[in-house]
Formats: sequence, C-alpha cells, structure tokens
Amino acid sequence: MNVNRRKFVGAAGGAALIGAASLRPAWAAPQYRYKYANNLPPSHPMNVRANEAAKAIAKDTDGRFELAIFPSSQLGSDTDTLSQLRSGAVEFFTLSGLILSTLVPASSISGIGFAFPNYDAVWKAMDGDLGAYIRKEIEGKGLVVMDKIWDSGFRQVTTSNRPINGPGDFKDLKIRVPVSPLWTSMFKALGAAPASINFNETYSALQTKVVDGQENPLAIIQTAKLYEVQKYCSLTNHMWDGFWFLSNRRAWEKLPKDVREVVAKHINGAAMGVRADVLALNNDLQSQLAKQGLAFNTPEPGPIRDALRQAGFYKEWQGKYGDKAWGLLEQSVGKLS
Repeated sequence: MNVNRRKFVGAAGGAALIGAASLRPAWAAPQYRYKYANNLPPSHPMNVRANEAAKAIAKDTDGRFELAIFPSSQLGSDTDTLSQLRSGAVEFFTLSGLILSTLVPASSISGIGFAFPNYDAVWKAMDGDLGAYIRKEIEGKGLVVMDKIWDSGFRQVTTSNRPINGPGDFKDLKIRVPVSPLWTSMFKALGAAPASINFNETYSALQTKVVDGQENPLAIIQTAKLYEVQKYCSLTNHMWDGFWFLSNRRAWEKLPKDVREVVAKHINGAAMGVRADVLALNNDLQSQLAKQGLAFNTPEPGPIRDALRQAGFYKEWQGKYGDKAWGLLEQSVGKLS
C-alpha cells in the first residue's frame, strides 16, 4: 500500500474532527452521535483513518450515526478518559493495552520487553489466540472491544543527555514512561529511574528537564514533535505497542444491530489501514527525524534482553500473568524466561 505521507501531516487539527457532518442532509440530525477520544495528534494515521471511517459510517447508516473525533487528549488524560469511558461520558476510546492494564492486567502482556522480533510475530499473536484471550479479559471488565488492534509501532528510546548503546546506559536515566506497572518494572530492572507521566504532559516534562528521556514509536515522536526537546534516538525496538478500540458497553448495546455491524466493519477496517500506514511511515521517518536534529544509533538487543533476564524481569511477569497467558505469548515468540 502506497501511503502519501503528506495527507497525515495535512490532516485537520484543533477542534473535534466530525467526519459525518457533510454527508448528512442539513435538516436531518443524527439519531446517534458518539464521541471518540484518543491521545494522538490529528496528523497521526490513527486520526486520519478514524476520520475516513467516520465518513464511511455516516454514509452506510444514511446519516443515522455520527462519530465525533476528539484527538490530542482534548477530553482529558488517558486515565481521565478511561474513567469517562467506563461511566459513559465518552462512548469510544483507543488506549494502549499497556495503560489499559491498570484496569485489565492481562492487556499489557503484548508489551513485554523484547518479546516480538518482528511484525509477523506481532500479528500472529494479536490476531490469534493471545489477542482473543486479551479481548475476553477486557470484556470481563464491562467494556466492548473491536476485533482488530490498531498498530502504534515498536517503541524507541529518545534522550537529551546520552544515547543508549547497551544496558549500562540505562543506569540512573530519568525516563518518562506511561502510567503502567510493566514499563516501570522493565526500566527499573535496567537500573533507570522511570517516572509515570501521561502522554499529554510528556513534551513539557522533557522541555523542563523533569525527565531526560522517553520512549515511543517513531510516528509519535514525529507527530508530537518530541524531536524538538530530545537529541538522541536509540532504535531499541524494546516494546511493541498497539491501541485497543474500546466502547462503553451500555452505549454499544443501545445501537441497533445493523448500526453496530457498520461501525465495527469500518473501525476494524481503519485499524488495518493504520497498520499499513505505520509500516510505510517507519520506512522514511528515520531520515525525516534525522533532518530535524535527532542522532540515531542501533544498540544490540541481546545484552539488554540478557540484563532483563538476569534481573528476573521475565520470571516476575510470567508469575503475574499466569502460565496460560504466558504460554499463549510464547506460542508466537518462543521461550522468554
């Protein structure tokens, strides 16, 4: 799939992106108007594809359903918006399984450090038995989750003070991590000093030197302009991350079956589009970010993985997830602990 990168950069920003409005007769108000919140900039593929999905949903429901998109944490931080989703104040929310783990512990297993060697292993797990197991756990908490997880990408470490060339470079590094126990545990095992900070506060935390580094996929580093407040980018590929598309169960069940089918079809289709987009973007983002001042290096993952193993990281988390979930992960990636 050829992706025109400029369409992401030129995506609409600011207020809510309401994809359905232009497709509805001026006199016909939508029967259902649902809010979809996310924490990414309007130019990120997630919001571009969501806006396309909103238009397609409006068309296929004859204007009965309008999806109003609120990017860039407009409705609150990740933790705030998750609370709103559960209460029904927000109907849809995309959230990393690693952050969702504060409610659904099993959802963070896809982010185990250095578990996935490539995308083939990721999709084997997340479109297979492991993904089905996680979705069942999410639904057990009273949420509805779409079938296809949206790709965020493999995560890389950026820093302002030194590149990461091996496990020793993590020692005492003040690094921003999302509000998730798995991140904190992994970086502590490497000797770093992780600080849990919501994404909407990350840029300012880096700018004011509250932390010296952070870790995110290249697409987020670019669209959130984190290169403006960082100097080095170490291509660690230390975690894969994805976003589950979540719905408030009461709001979802309020929709007629035919509307639910249309919404699910286009949301899952948008997820597959984002997977292709992120893969294509990653092929040229390194050169783009290098032009914007980031210095790149590629550490060998083996010694870092060995340091985690020696610190007992894998054994600890195998115990927390349980043998069933851990076994499903190792079906796709091989032996870890």
